[in-house]
Amino acid sequence: MTLQHFNSLTPQHQKEELFKCCGCTNWVQQLSQKFPFASIEEVKAESDKIWFSCNKEHWLEAFSHHPKIGDVKSLERKFASTAQWASDEQVSINSASQIVLKELKELNDAYELKFGYIFIVCATGKSAEEMLVLLKQRLQNNAPEEMKIAAIEQNKIMHLRIEKLFA
Repeated sequence: MTLQHFNSLTPQHQKEELFKCCGCTNWVQQLSQKFPFASIEEVKAESDKIWFSCNKEHWLEAFSHHPKIGDVKSLERKFASTAQWASDEQVSINSASQIVLKELKELNDAYELKFGYIFIVCATGKSAEEMLVLLKQRLQNNAPEEMKIAAIEQNKIMHLRIEKLFA
C-alpha cells in the first residue's frame, strides 16, 4: 500500500497495519496519532523517537510478538498476521543443518531462561550460522546491556516492516 493510501485509512485500520510492524500497543498508539506523513523516512524517524522513549515493559510486549528464530510451527500458529514477513526475515533457517537448528533451539531456550524473553535479532540477510554466533555472544551480556541490544534489533525489524508495509 502507498503512504498516501495509508494516510487515508481510518485510525483503527491504521493501527491494525502498524501493529504488523511492531507488537507494542504504546508505539502503535503514539505513532498512529502522528499521521499523516509525507514520506517513509518521516515515519521511520518518528517511529525511532517513540520507540526509544518506550520503557522495558513496552519493549517486552513487542518482543512477545515474535516467533523464536527457527520456530516454524510458531510462525504458522501464533503469528499468522505477520507470518509471511517473519518467514521472509528468517529465510536462511530453511537451509540450516539439523545440528545448527538443534543448537539454535537449545540456546534460544537458555537465552529466554536467562533474560525472560526470546532472542531478538534482525534476521534479514543473516545465515542461521551467523544468528547462532550472535546468540552465543549475546548470552554473555548482562540484562541491562542485552535489553538495549534487543531494543535496537527490534527497531531494525520495525524499519524493515515499515518499508514492507509501504512497498
